[in-house]
Amino acid sequence: MKAQHLIVSAPILVGIASVGAFVAPSGRSAFQRRSSTNLINDADSEHYNGITQQMKLDELFKNGIMSVEESEKAHGMPWRDTVGSTDKENPLLYMPFWEWQMEFMKETLTNLRVVPAKSSTSNLDFSFNDNKEKKARIVNHCYASDEYRKIRMSYYDAGDNTQVFNSVWYPDPKYNLPVLGIDLLAFNRKKYLAIVDFQPLYDDEAEHATTFEHLLRPIKDEYDSLKGRMSAKFYDETKFFSQQMLFARFEDEGVVMEDLFPAFQRYVKTHVDLVSSTEADTQPSSVERVMTRQQEYDTYSAERDPATGLFAAMFGKAWADEFVYDFLFSLSERAEGGLKIPPMMGGGAPGGPPPSQPQKAPKQEARQIQKVVVQRR
Repeated sequence: MKAQHLIVSAPILVGIASVGAFVAPSGRSAFQRRSSTNLINDADSEHYNGITQQMKLDELFKNGIMSVEESEKAHGMPWRDTVGSTDKENPLLYMPFWEWQMEFMKETLTNLRVVPAKSSTSNLDFSFNDNKEKKARIVNHCYASDEYRKIRMSYYDAGDNTQVFNSVWYPDPKYNLPVLGIDLLAFNRKKYLAIVDFQPLYDDEAEHATTFEHLLRPIKDEYDSLKGRMSAKFYDETKFFSQQMLFARFEDEGVVMEDLFPAFQRYVKTHVDLVSSTEADTQPSSVERVMTRQQEYDTYSAERDPATGLFAAMFGKAWADEFVYDFLFSLSERAEGGLKIPPMMGGGAPGGPPPSQPQKAPKQEARQIQKVVVQRR
């Protein structure tokens, strides 16, 4: 799903300016959506339960022919326990964020639908991956609506070592508006990193269809714990980041539910309100301009996202390459030679040996991943 396949000539765009033209595979019909329900309803109840039921849901989800309600259950979501080690009563720290976002999307967005979480080139399924030896797993959902071209959600669970919730909301290109980015990480349940932002498409806020930072300022002002500054070592905070970005490094886990959760909810609600209140511009040249800037955002992010080291460490560099370029940032231009993974502490690539070979101790590995992620942020 590369940009050159999507940014097409103006005469073609006249007929396909809707979101479906940019994200959904052709031919997905109401019959297909009904078929997923029929497969479930018609199945022999004696056999269609437990693991069998979950396998059926997972297969339907992988192929994007299920309803949103069915997709919520794919891969056992929402998870209630971790696959890793923990001594916490709430081992899945950011699962309340996932669950709230799903409910809010269902209640608020128009024509919300499932988009297959799979590669456009290799047919690789991204909806779920795990590393049983290292006790880590990741689940990925992707949706679209009349308001948003793409909403992707990822939850990474490795017990107390690492918890991650990540989501990016791309407005439909008929709306010249910022991308909503959410990145929440926890390491060893001692160090926490959070970013929530309306990520602008242009350096000048006025180039968007409407200004937006004035909507965020009163929210941010209420949360002193979320007013940190990003390191400039790997990211330029003046490019694709707003002045009202919520950014925090902290060690008090209480901040997660006391400050971060309500601030996250308010930013998400404000972004949806912004899109809903903005007049759509379906002129082909306008749509193409927005898609071009979203492509540039994806390319910039794919080249710099420090989480790629984590994915390579747990699931291998080949999978991480496809995941970053064909799911996380699916409009990005693929770098020659694939992802450039930074060396971990002590040297060597973070991918390490394959799971069948000796591995580092989990806590040591988590500390190394944490060091790279925090430094790059």
